[in-house]
Amino acid sequence: MPIEYRTGLIPTTAEIIEVYNSSGINRPTTDPHRIAGMYANSNLVVTAWDGNLLVGVSHALTDLVYCCYLSDLAVRKEYQKQGVGKDLVRLTKEAIGPRCMLLLLAARTPHPKQPAAIIQLSQSTSNLSLSPPITNSISA
Repeated sequence: MPIEYRTGLIPTTAEIIEVYNSSGINRPTTDPHRIAGMYANSNLVVTAWDGNLLVGVSHALTDLVYCCYLSDLAVRKEYQKQGVGKDLVRLTKEAIGPRCMLLLLAARTPHPKQPAAIIQLSQSTSNLSLSPPITNSISA
């Protein structure tokens, strides 16, 4: 069955938590109220479905004219490396339009102390612009 993409549909909190836990992304999945609040207060959600199964999610905050912060991009482990994440990013970019820049804060590994990078995804091209790593000031 082909993957179906939907914009604007917020999955259940349980479905989101399942995807996060499967994907390897580090999110507060033991706090369902926090996860629910993250989605209730976002203004752009793109989802990927295999039938009734949520397999991927793009969760973003945007003003739709200047910038869009792609807060979460998660795909179930068994659906990774099949283009689902790329499609979610592409559809997020299409939803915000050509004048709006898409920003993604990406950890290189799903570990809270790992340095992160800011990736600017250009709307007009498929080029990625990678900033220097952010030094994490969290002490152990």
